[in-house]
Amino acid sequence: MAALLEIENLTRRFGGLLAVDRVSGRVEQGELVGLIGPNGAGKTTLFNLISGFTPPSEGTVRFGGETISGLKPWRVARRGLGRTFQNLRIFPNMTVFDNVSVGAIGAVGHSPWRSLFRGGRGESDAKAVSERTWAALERVGLAGQGHELAANLSYGKRKYLEIARALALGPRLLILDEPAAGLNDSETADLASFIRGLHAEGMTVLLVEHDMTLVMGICQRVMVLASGRKIADGTPEHIRRDPAVLEAYLGGDEEDAA
Repeated sequence: MAALLEIENLTRRFGGLLAVDRVSGRVEQGELVGLIGPNGAGKTTLFNLISGFTPPSEGTVRFGGETISGLKPWRVARRGLGRTFQNLRIFPNMTVFDNVSVGAIGAVGHSPWRSLFRGGRGESDAKAVSERTWAALERVGLAGQGHELAANLSYGKRKYLEIARALALGPRLLILDEPAAGLNDSETADLASFIRGLHAEGMTVLLVEHDMTLVMGICQRVMVLASGRKIADGTPEHIRRDPAVLEAYLGGDEEDAA
C-alpha cells in the first residue's frame, strides 16, 4: 500500500551546489515525523521540493499515490498538503480572518490569487470559505481576534496564524517548518501540546525543527539530513544513539541528543 507521502531520489542543484542529494523516504497516513539536521543540511529545500515551491532537478514526489513533482504550489495544496514557512509569510495589513481565508479559498477549488484579486467566488463558495476560516481560527485559539489586523498579533500568535491558514485547507498532511523558532520555553511547550493534539485528532504531520527536546518528545519517527543526504531514519531512541547522527548533527556527544 502506498504511503501518504513518498519521495524517491529527490535531488536539487543550485548551480554547483547540491542542496538535496538523492533523498528518499515516506510518511505514512497518521504519522508524526520529524526532520532534523544541521544548518545547511537541506531541510527547508526538501520541504520546498515537496510542496512545489522549488522544482526538483531529479527524482519524484508522490502524494496520495499521485505524482505531484513539478506542480504549482497551489495545485499541490489543493491536493491536501498544507505547510507553514520558516520565515513567517503573513499579510500584516490584512485581518487575521483574511489571512487565513487565503488557505480556505484554495480548498474550495480556486487559485487563491485569482479569487482574492479577480473575484470568481459564488455565494456558496464564500460561505464555505468563511466556515473553513472560522473553524481553523477556532482550532488555534484566534477566533476572538479574527477581525484584528495581523500586524497587531504577538510573534507567537503569528505562528499560530500561519498554522491556521494551512489548516483551513483541510490538509491530509501538515508540514511545519521550524514552528518553535523564536518562541520561549513556555510557548514551545504549548506548541508541543498543540501539535500532539492535532496528531491525536488524526492529522499526519511532518515537522522540521531545531529544538531537539520538542522533536524527540513528540515525534514517532525522525529522519536526519546532513549535507543534503539522508543519513538516518528511525525512532527517537534510535536517532539519539546513531553514530552518524551524533557525529554529523550533535557533535559526537550522546548527551546532546537526549
